[in-house]
Amino acid sequence: MQVPAPFDYAKATSVDHALTLLAEHGPEARVVAGGHSLIPMMKLRLARPDALIDINGLTDLAYLRVEGDELAVGALTRHVDVLSSPVVGEHFTVLHEAERVIADPIVRNWGTVGGSLCQADPAEDLPAALVALNATAVIRNRDGSRTVPVRALHVGPYETVVGPGELLTEVRIPLRPGGSSAYEKVERRAGDWGAAAAAAALWLTSGVAGYSIDEVGLGLTAVGAEHYIVPEAEEFLRGKLATEENFAEAGEIAARTCNPAADQRGPVDYKRHLAKELTVRALRRAASRARVEEA
Repeated sequence: MQVPAPFDYAKATSVDHALTLLAEHGPEARVVAGGHSLIPMMKLRLARPDALIDINGLTDLAYLRVEGDELAVGALTRHVDVLSSPVVGEHFTVLHEAERVIADPIVRNWGTVGGSLCQADPAEDLPAALVALNATAVIRNRDGSRTVPVRALHVGPYETVVGPGELLTEVRIPLRPGGSSAYEKVERRAGDWGAAAAAAALWLTSGVAGYSIDEVGLGLTAVGAEHYIVPEAEEFLRGKLATEENFAEAGEIAARTCNPAADQRGPVDYKRHLAKELTVRALRRAASRARVEEA
């Protein structure tokens, strides 16, 4: 029988109350929202928190709304709400495509945006999509709040910069006109962790020689890309034409710079191949969508 180690439990009634409870229970307290990752780890005793702070009642952290030139997403927003949002679908196709392949309907109905980011699983889908979009995380503590680029949020497997006594409360995504995006994933079966996945976001301008890349964001997951990002491939693409040849070179760079580990989902060479191929596919589809929008 899989049974967690003993722990204390407290239910927060507000963000301030959650922060107070975190301070009271100390650095080994953990926040629980959806719980689909944390609870199984506790059952296996891979995680042994002294206390769980339940924030499921904090409905003021469940929202999707446009604020100025950003989309604000509350940390307690469920995956299913992101997936069904017309605003997300209009501006960020990559999020809809990533959300669609997260686990199964049960997880999508109860799992949260904040939980996915804070779990920091190396094979998580959402971080790769959000780094491609250059999103920012808002982190609250008892002294105020601070913002951290999602590209700097994760410091290693299952580790983030969210410190003891802090709570991730919001994700902010820039609304930049003219962008397009895509997400590509290979998994052994529906709902499984990916063997590899790639996210791409492009902003193109039309010129005499073709479409040139003004800005680009790339994310990789499950292949050991540090912080889920591929900065060398992004730098290569900026200012270049959106051609198959340049996309192929960006895929080669992604394959060379990631650091996959062999596991039950495949050997290292296979995962590098996937990193290359999925990067190219995501770039190709994002560019195709951009051309349709400008036609």
